[in-house]
Amino acid sequence: MARQDPENNGRTTSGRETSFRRVLSGNVRGAVALFLMFVNVVVWTVPVLLLHGLKLLLPVRGWRRFWSRVQNGLGTVWISLNNLNLRLTNPVRWDVAGLDTLTTDEWYLVLANHQSWVDILVLQKILNRTAPFMKFLLKKELFWVPFMGLAWWALDYPFLERSSNPAKDQRMILRAAGKFQVTPVSVMNFVEGTRFTPEKQRKQNSPYVHLLKPKAGGLTFLLTAMGRQFQSVLDVTIAYPGGVPTLWGFLCGETEEIKVRVRPVPVTSDLLGDFARDKAFRRHFVSWLNELWADKDREMKRLLEGTASS
Repeated sequence: MARQDPENNGRTTSGRETSFRRVLSGNVRGAVALFLMFVNVVVWTVPVLLLHGLKLLLPVRGWRRFWSRVQNGLGTVWISLNNLNLRLTNPVRWDVAGLDTLTTDEWYLVLANHQSWVDILVLQKILNRTAPFMKFLLKKELFWVPFMGLAWWALDYPFLERSSNPAKDQRMILRAAGKFQVTPVSVMNFVEGTRFTPEKQRKQNSPYVHLLKPKAGGLTFLLTAMGRQFQSVLDVTIAYPGGVPTLWGFLCGETEEIKVRVRPVPVTSDLLGDFARDKAFRRHFVSWLNELWADKDREMKRLLEGTASS
């Protein structure tokens, strides 16, 4: 049925034409947001690479710590400009709680559920300037991503090779963790190992409604390497009440609301142990992680249904 369109001098437009205009507007918004993000990466990659060269000049811990702080400061500005870009181009409503006790002077281990590439933008937005600069382990293939790969390398993001050997994985993670110990950072880990989909959930026979099974191995290696440094584990739950967005759909403004809850969990001595050799510790840690994930699944249910946390 045709209707009056006030933006078209009163001429009638069909529902199909109005829908096309809405899609076109969204695509333009997405293209502008993506272009601004690309420009931001290109502009900041050059100074970050130059500073990395200065840091490598002297293998002195104090010198490296100073330039790491400077580089992380540039990374924080880079994320701040991305957040400004999203604020200007994206109409999403944010419902975030649990950031009050965080500081930029401590180390945190960030555990979050994983549903979309948008999750990384969400984590960067909520933790930027509230917690230390966020870093994570990357597959070595990502080094070849134009500009981003060089930026990650210069910012001391560790690149890891895929392996089916737990002992080799542990050695790689322990070595990579050394890059996180120079100056306070937030180390992010998607312990589900992949993005959630209902198909994966069914294939895994996951006991959780909204989550995949968490994987404990890599997490325990990080805790073994840095457990004494982490102020706490940040249990982050990300929910998209309107449906899980694609990255492009998010940039086009299709996401109306994002809810995030952050819960600091103490790093106690019972979470530090030899996961590979100590069976009792392995059972305890897996039980702790599964309980954490069960709580997260219930939190997801509350956020998606719009009910208050108990």
